Amino acid sequence: MDSTESYKLKTERQAPPADDLADADREAWWRGAVIYQVYPRSFMDSNSDGIGDLRGVIDKLGYIADLGVDAVWVSPFFSSPMKDFGYDVSDYRRVDPIFGDLEDFDRLVDGAHRAGLRLIIDQVLSHSSDQHPWFMESRTSRNNARANWYVWADPRPDGTAPNNWLSVFGGSAWQWEPQREQYYLHNFLASQPDLNYHEPAVVRQMLEEVRFWLERGVDGLRLDAINFCYHDPRLRDNPAKPKAERVGRGYRADNPYAWQYHLYDNTQPENIVFLEQLRSLSDNYSDVVLLGEVTGENPSDTMLEYTSGCNRLHMAYNFELLSDDFSLEHIRQAVESLENNAVKCWPCRSIGNHDVARVTTRWAGAGSPDARAKLLNALLLSLKGSVCSYQGDELGLTQAVIAPEDIRDPYGMAFWPLFQGRDGCRTPMPWTGSGAASGFTGGKPWLPVPPEHREKAVEKQLKDPDSVLQAYRGFVRWRRGQRAFRFGDIRFLDSPSETIAFVREYGADRVLAIFNFNEAPVDYRTPLLLHSEKLDGHGFEPASLDDGSVRLPGYTAWFARLQ
Repeated sequence: MDSTESYKLKTERQAPPADDLADADREAWWRGAVIYQVYPRSFMDSNSDGIGDLRGVIDKLGYIADLGVDAVWVSPFFSSPMKDFGYDVSDYRRVDPIFGDLEDFDRLVDGAHRAGLRLIIDQVLSHSSDQHPWFMESRTSRNNARANWYVWADPRPDGTAPNNWLSVFGGSAWQWEPQREQYYLHNFLASQPDLNYHEPAVVRQMLEEVRFWLERGVDGLRLDAINFCYHDPRLRDNPAKPKAERVGRGYRADNPYAWQYHLYDNTQPENIVFLEQLRSLSDNYSDVVLLGEVTGENPSDTMLEYTSGCNRLHMAYNFELLSDDFSLEHIRQAVESLENNAVKCWPCRSIGNHDVARVTTRWAGAGSPDARAKLLNALLLSLKGSVCSYQGDELGLTQAVIAPEDIRDPYGMAFWPLFQGRDGCRTPMPWTGSGAASGFTGGKPWLPVPPEHREKAVEKQLKDPDSVLQAYRGFVRWRRGQRAFRFGDIRFLDSPSETIAFVREYGADRVLAIFNFNEAPVDYRTPLLLHSEKLDGHGFEPASLDDGSVRLPGYTAWFARLQ
């Protein structure tokens, strides 16, 4: 731990007044940061067992640093039976042997810092694995030391579940336990029982689990499903949702979960108190950021509430830009819904992660897929907020089609064939263009590498100055020098069909950004261009400027500093 102690000094400071803290955080490292998400199972395998590991991540820290990003977020690597691939934790303080050990983790912290990267890790706090010793004790009786650590409830008089709550993965959110003659709550898989945060001992324990990793020198925590920690203690039924409202909130219409308003099984008022306790803990450590994943009925409102003031989360993200349908108007509305609110929020934007189909497939369009991938990455990096960029999106990887016999995702198994699960975005990183596993492993990969991904391998793209990877690297570096893009506000402008235009403003620094998602050139006119200076170095084809009008080639972007 010596190497990390010199990097991160524990402080005993108290939080300054709200306004002062807001000013202090205005240019904090995480504000406007580009965070690269690593899904360790699929990033790099160091021991040829077919599964990526922490040593593999360490070996590729140079690649991540060369992208120009500010931080790396590593998805769960904790001890787990892997029913949900690490999001079912059986020991919050151990590294699962398939990923390595705590010594490897400490080397990862040190290596990231030496490479100039901050390190963010997942914390899965709302539920544990059913193999966790706490749950194994809790389920044995109603009077043991941890009897109340999970959400238990008696059946209805007819033996059915306590209420109508549903699991995100389909079916009832309640599982019968014969030893207690009670049901336990699981918002996700039945092997992921929900912890009972109405029990004070659970809150204290989970704060200690978080402290363990803060003491090891992490720079931030990505809080998985953080609005699921508390449930309605009265166990009231969720009301039914009309069919017309079931689509568009991150859940499939063929999943019964979308058929309810989830008013009582998550996003309860008590959650705010827990977030404030988390923030109070994290404020004892220098420059630590809390990033929350938020879903639910009104995710934008929840984001605002969870980041309000200076004693809750630093930032949050929802699934509005992780939707299936591509629409520039939807992107604008999602961003403006936060901007137009009286309560200001610093968001974290993402268009891809380990839970949704690859953005190049999900938001596919006409024209060159690579040109579109470059433009989508640049648009994400230009919106207000910090950015989470999922591994492989810098390569323009497409969604892999997984054969039924190769499906590993329990979500996919439950809803196949209409939904094939999340495996298609979790296939191994293609490092080389040759070999069955494209340099990911010397053994058989846990998921197959699609042949089309070999053509987009890192090795090949580094040699091609016109590749998606080179465009990504160049744009991230260019963005780093644009303070308006890192820290500024955003104001949208009207623009022609299949284009989006906005101004990023930070003090006197104002930058105009225009994106053309048409195959054909587009003319864009605004008086702002009469007093502008075009910006170079971002990597997109030059556009012609003439008397307040700019002509953008197809699938390109244009930037100018306004005077």
